[in-house]
Amino acid sequence: MNKGVAITGMGIISAIGNNVAENYQSLIKGEKGITRVSKIKTNHVNDIMVGEIDFTNEALEQQLGLSSDNNYSRTALLGVIAAKQTIADAKITDINAYKTGLISATSVGGMDMTERYYYEYLENEATRKYIKGHHAGDSTQKIASQLGIEKSLVTTISTACSSAANAIMLGARLIKAGKLDRVVVGGADCLSKFTINGFKTLMILSDTYNTPFDENRKGLNLGEAAAFLVLESDKVVQAENKKVLAYVKGYGNANDAYHQTASSENGDGATLAMQKALDVANYTPKDIDYINAHGTATGNNDLSEGRAIIRIFGEEVPDFSSTKAYTGHTLAAAGAIEAVYSVLALQNNVIYPNLNFKTPMKEFRIKPQLELKEKALQTVMSNSFGFGGNCSTVIFSKEQ
Repeated sequence: MNKGVAITGMGIISAIGNNVAENYQSLIKGEKGITRVSKIKTNHVNDIMVGEIDFTNEALEQQLGLSSDNNYSRTALLGVIAAKQTIADAKITDINAYKTGLISATSVGGMDMTERYYYEYLENEATRKYIKGHHAGDSTQKIASQLGIEKSLVTTISTACSSAANAIMLGARLIKAGKLDRVVVGGADCLSKFTINGFKTLMILSDTYNTPFDENRKGLNLGEAAAFLVLESDKVVQAENKKVLAYVKGYGNANDAYHQTASSENGDGATLAMQKALDVANYTPKDIDYINAHGTATGNNDLSEGRAIIRIFGEEVPDFSSTKAYTGHTLAAAGAIEAVYSVLALQNNVIYPNLNFKTPMKEFRIKPQLELKEKALQTVMSNSFGFGGNCSTVIFSKEQ
């Protein structure tokens, strides 16, 4: 059985950068990508702020060399770009030289195409091919096709905002079990009217910059993004003499079944997920140097996660911060976005600032890191939590 799960490649496109290097520069410079909505016609244009990617769909299609009559949703376009970056970063020239799978996460899928062509569906037969990309698995299949992963495991995970973290967890487990030698894991989600209206109905969208873990937080900013990582077994790393960026050491998810769209106010699910990740990694809380928190800046999440962190770490809470003030909440992609950021933190020995924070929460004394901090890091915990208590957390380390 394989024991090590190495990360050998990363790719990302988000509101703060079109690749890994650009994202890292924005993180250390404190440059956020939150703006008013510009690419979607919505009645809420003046009510909310979002993390949009600058490129239009046409520009993304040109980057990928697609014909103008393609039926790629924006989710698929973003996903293919990030996944191709990942393969290039891992220096993979023959994707099928080893047993290689793809696990991609999404929540909105091809909803943007459905919104665009819904009213024409019955009247205009030519538009029906575009709505075929509605289902979540379509973007995964398009990514697999673009990468050349045709005959191995290709699957989609959709567990709300913990989706990509669960994709990483499943990929790591498949490698450790010897089922696959290499897995491309991550997720992609685009902005759409559906998500804007849905979260607006929940009354958790902010009309200004989101403020994770702040007493006066008003809600989240939605974002769009895609990120993928290449996970490889010991066999591949040794045979190919691969450069290892970090290792996936622990992971855990839990469903506390507390509420359909809210976490337990005492952080029960988050506590279970973090403890399970520590157990899988065979670590103690003292082994964690930094937590990249889920930190959505909603009243429920930050209270729940903060209490869970205290339950796990007690009086010795490690440095923590949320990077959603940079990108917005990228939903199913969030776990992969923040996995990339966690590995970059390890590689560069830095802790990112929790932007926009002013006032500590009254429920506890802990507060996030407020300025960029240089610190020798060995292990990073990355939290992702989803609706309905679907909780997931992953631990990354420099050592196998």
